[in-house]
Amino acid sequence: MAFFPASLEKLIDRFASLPGIGRKSAQRLAFHVLALPDDEANAFADTIREAKQSVHCCRICQNLTEGEICSICASDRRDKSVICVVSEPRDVLSIERGREYNGSYHVLHGVLSPMNHVGPDDIRIKELLHRVAEEPVEEVIMATNPDTEGEATAMYLSRLLKPFEIKVTRLAYGIPVGSNLEFADDATLNRAIEGRTEM
Repeated sequence: MAFFPASLEKLIDRFASLPGIGRKSAQRLAFHVLALPDDEANAFADTIREAKQSVHCCRICQNLTEGEICSICASDRRDKSVICVVSEPRDVLSIERGREYNGSYHVLHGVLSPMNHVGPDDIRIKELLHRVAEEPVEEVIMATNPDTEGEATAMYLSRLLKPFEIKVTRLAYGIPVGSNLEFADDATLNRAIEGRTEM
């Protein structure tokens, strides 16, 4: 027996299909949307439609933008000789929050994952190779996550970039600031020792 009307169940299912949203959270969101005044609910739906229609990939770096190229690629203050390769558009925001990096980006829109049937043709690798071949790039920084798929993607890309004779680096990973050594796992400690820098 269904507890809710079919249209409400469908709305709950839509919210539950979003990443990180469980069934209870989906129910809360659905009930919240139903409680909105008509004009707010319509504005919410219109905003989703507008974003879907106007946001697309930057012609150069594949980051999300409303124009032909994103604001980072359009800026003449950015160092175009350095490309930081990230898995997803949200990773650009994470690096930009630090306000240290001043180069350009390349967004892959995923990582290699044979288990999930994601191969080299399913992510934006060709576009990266084209950029490196056409632009005066001196360094490519691999900033994919330090998990199995992120590491595999970084290694695969570094092999593809080798013939271009440019510097290929990997983000240093190690002990987070403010944590204790006793709580770090072996892999993190090993990476921290390998990535040590001179003081």
